Amino acid sequence: MNRLCVHTITTKPLSIEQAAEAYPKAGVGGITVWRDALEGRDVAATGRLLRDAGLEIVSLCRGGFFPHMEAAGRQTAIEDNLRAIEEAAALGAPMIVLVCGAAPGQPLETSRRQIAEGIAAIEPYAKSAGVRLAIEPLHPMYADSRSAINTLSQANGLAEQLDSPFVGVAVDVYHLWWDPALQQEIIRCGSNGKLFAFHICDWRVPTRDLLLDRALMGEGCIPVKQIRQWVESTGFEGYHEVEIFSTEYWAGDQLAFLEKIKQAYIHHS
Repeated sequence: MNRLCVHTITTKPLSIEQAAEAYPKAGVGGITVWRDALEGRDVAATGRLLRDAGLEIVSLCRGGFFPHMEAAGRQTAIEDNLRAIEEAAALGAPMIVLVCGAAPGQPLETSRRQIAEGIAAIEPYAKSAGVRLAIEPLHPMYADSRSAINTLSQANGLAEQLDSPFVGVAVDVYHLWWDPALQQEIIRCGSNGKLFAFHICDWRVPTRDLLLDRALMGEGCIPVKQIRQWVESTGFEGYHEVEIFSTEYWAGDQLAFLEKIKQAYIHHS
């Protein structure tokens, strides 16, 4: 169980203070903090609260959203990412997950170039703060506005192009399970030290909402155990991060949901 991490967005109705109390009781060892959970709080004090509760802070979610049709928008995005790095450093999070963004109305190739330029612009600041940047490819259904990085091959290529020990990738089974090249691309990033994070959940069949209907491991069609084996065969020893967006689960008892997460992790991942 010591490799189980839960994202704060997974138990969205819980405040971060409630999560700090509930997660360890449920056998959760790690926490990935979403930035909305930090609003109105002393970030450094929140980091101490989580560590005092026995939780390892795995990452901060999220940075990115670099592409814009206007230069001013791209600069605003860079400034927000610099703030995210400051927040991660204050929190004690060693990594930021990047949801890279896309700009409707411009070619995906242009958005991808702007993503590369944006990450290159913030990398020196991340390096000086000791915060790694994990590029997360998103399912192609989000290529319109959420991310122009849609395959692990693209994310690997970008990380290799940027050529920094502080830039790698996040593998999320929800976004990548369909890719016939997934195993070889996991080996690719794992072999060169670029596999920074591993996110798990399941794809409900039928899916009722493409954003807010993720399932617990074992409830859908993703071969989570197989993908985990591929990830761990590379020597990856990081956390298995449960990231679920679900209006159904958010509407229920979050403590009962945490128990379901634990059981799904034990039996189906």
